[in-house]
Amino acid sequence: MSLVHSSFYRFTPIADPTAFAAWLRETAAGLGGVILVAEEGLSTAVAGPAAVLAGFEAALQRQPGFAGLHCKHNACERSPFSLLKVSVKREIVAFGVPGVSGVDTGSHVSPQRWRELLNDPETVVLDNRNSFEFKLGRFRGAIDPGVAHFRDFPAYVEAHREEWQGKTVAMYCTGGIRCEKTAAWMQERGLKVAQLDGGILGYLEAFPEDAAADWQGECYVFDKRIAIDAAGRETGTTAEAVFTDPADAWRLARAKRLDPAAG
Repeated sequence: MSLVHSSFYRFTPIADPTAFAAWLRETAAGLGGVILVAEEGLSTAVAGPAAVLAGFEAALQRQPGFAGLHCKHNACERSPFSLLKVSVKREIVAFGVPGVSGVDTGSHVSPQRWRELLNDPETVVLDNRNSFEFKLGRFRGAIDPGVAHFRDFPAYVEAHREEWQGKTVAMYCTGGIRCEKTAAWMQERGLKVAQLDGGILGYLEAFPEDAAADWQGECYVFDKRIAIDAAGRETGTTAEAVFTDPADAWRLARAKRLDPAAG
């Protein structure tokens, strides 16, 4: 059976997140994964048989606000999820700055343009993820903000804002959603921002043959696979190998709950 992983998000008003979550549970039957619903939109990582996944994505795109959804796909050797969990949240990604939502700032750049920015000496390549993710893999030349939580990211930006003036801050994250939250806020602070459209996963999908020229190491994914390589393949890296800091014990426990058979 062909198994496919799909990740996507969309910032769009959802009037009744609870009712929408109930519809998602019914429509995504036959898939595993994690779906977050909030008034500001939807964040999804699901996997299952290709035909079932295609039916779910088609049904979702017929809903108001979800037409033209970009779903990032990669094949799986095993199911990345044991269950389907649909949750209603206050935000689909918590930034820690009140009033900030994901708005289209015009700062998206294609994977092709991203490659050009990596070669520009006036570019600051900023990893918008937690430090444990950066250590596992990163784009060449990227800066590690050294944060343990996404909510710590604004303080790091403020501390370096003056030295980045006049440069392009090329920012990336796993699937793009964290950059959506930060781009508008950073632009308001006078920074020139370029965010990688589709994030790391979109980049690896765009360059299946030679992504390794720019991507170094592995990409952490929040499911049983733990990490994938530049070709989108599960690497065999264990959660214990990723979470070596005692402060990340709770993350290790969470990863083990995703895949009890690996314990």
